[in-house]
Amino acid sequence: MSDTGFDETDLLGRLSPEEFRVLRRNGTEAPFTSPLNEERRQGSYHCKVCNTLLYKGSAKFDSGCGWPSFDAEADTDKVARIRDTSHGMIRVEIRCATCDSHLGHVFPDGPTETGMRHCVNGVCLDFRPEE
Repeated sequence: MSDTGFDETDLLGRLSPEEFRVLRRNGTEAPFTSPLNEERRQGSYHCKVCNTLLYKGSAKFDSGCGWPSFDAEADTDKVARIRDTSHGMIRVEIRCATCDSHLGHVFPDGPTETGMRHCVNGVCLDFRPEE
């Protein structure tokens, strides 16, 4: 059992190998591979591990970076920001605040009034279209 309350063995059985690698081992999916990158319907985006609502479809935009991008989280208490100095860069990593799963990174170069671009690995998200 991890310190987040999620049994890693259970997650290995519940997530695909790629989802586990990205969410639990801080991986990155290849750009332009997620179907969610092209998703245009309104709805909500939830953490693949714990189902926490992370982003709303109204915050999604096409940044051209190859990963689903959002200008704001649905609730600032649900997305944690952590300084990341890996790979010789200084970035801000974003993680699910509920289960500590890696989501991606946030950059201060978004085109909307928030000025932010949450660059999220699509395999980390469960999209639920509005009905």
